[in-house]
Amino acid sequence: MNHEDYMKQAIQLARQAVDQGEVPVGCVIVDGEGAVIGKGYNRREQNRSALAHAEIEAISEACAALKDWRLTGCSLYVTLEPCPMCAGAIINARLSKVFYGAKEPVSGACGSVINLFMEPFGHSPQLVGGILEAECAALMSEFFKKLRDK
Repeated sequence: MNHEDYMKQAIQLARQAVDQGEVPVGCVIVDGEGAVIGKGYNRREQNRSALAHAEIEAISEACAALKDWRLTGCSLYVTLEPCPMCAGAIINARLSKVFYGAKEPVSGACGSVINLFMEPFGHSPQLVGGILEAECAALMSEFFKKLRDK
């Protein structure tokens, strides 16, 4: 599988979020062998929790799968640029690579507002943005347009 294939899986999860009235963000985590070991999508409304972001769910599932809090050698694919909370969790989980789709100009912590991965923390994952960017951005635009139209 390639980067676009993994991002397509994240997009499918984002669509599940939409079906539940959530902001369409989906995330998958892949181990060094290419197996998906963690999945998540936004559930903030459903769980009534500010912590229920797609990345946090996927990180939690991946840690359980590996029975370790360290996700060294793993890659995270997410449809939207991570926020500061999720970027912090990515750093703390020691994820090796982060691939995201659309930029998040309001709260993006991988370059749009700030890049936490450039700060002198003990770990800095490799970062690649723009994977299926148009498709990921369209999901967000369509979701918020429908909300405004209501």
